[in-house]
Amino acid sequence: MTTALGFIHRFTPATQAGLPPLLLLHGTGGNEGDLLPLGERLLPGAALLSPRGQVLEHGMPRFFRRLAEGVFDLDDVRRRAGELAEFATAARSEYGLERPPVAVGFSNGANIAAALLLLRPGVLSGALLLRPMVPLVPDPLPSLDGVPVQINAGLADPIVTPEQSEALGALLRGAGARVSLDWLEAGHNLGSKDLEIGARFLARVSRAAQD
Repeated sequence: MTTALGFIHRFTPATQAGLPPLLLLHGTGGNEGDLLPLGERLLPGAALLSPRGQVLEHGMPRFFRRLAEGVFDLDDVRRRAGELAEFATAARSEYGLERPPVAVGFSNGANIAAALLLLRPGVLSGALLLRPMVPLVPDPLPSLDGVPVQINAGLADPIVTPEQSEALGALLRGAGARVSLDWLEAGHNLGSKDLEIGARFLARVSRAAQD
């Protein structure tokens, strides 16, 4: 664990050449260790970069402030996305990562990953968004020409409505991203199907990067 580069974070070096690094972004109440086991299973051998969110909500780390459930502080979203973008860029230099990372975000982490795509194009080379919702709608939209995005939505999710999942997919497609949206027989928690779909997505992204 280190506080270098402005975020408490964990870094695991790659053990296999040619794989895109993963930027692991935890959900509310998580920390920099939460998604490391998931990252190792999703893309074995990839470098893993996992920061801790810097906002506290009743003592629980998050990546940006919210005013209520599903109601975000948009100014804080913009500010925190900028800080995370600077961290990701500095970490590439610090750890010798040759390409922009693919974000793997869960819940609040998925929302800040979507915000990174929309506000700081080029920082990420793709994203696996697990139970996300729309973080904000920038005007104008960025150019995300062909950036691969996988959204995993739960049909029984009590937090994220189907309309939110569809809206995020449409928003990212409108910016030019290549979006796949999968509906799972699940709630807000992750399960084996998330791992299966996510691993297939990251394998495709990895193969495309090596072509």
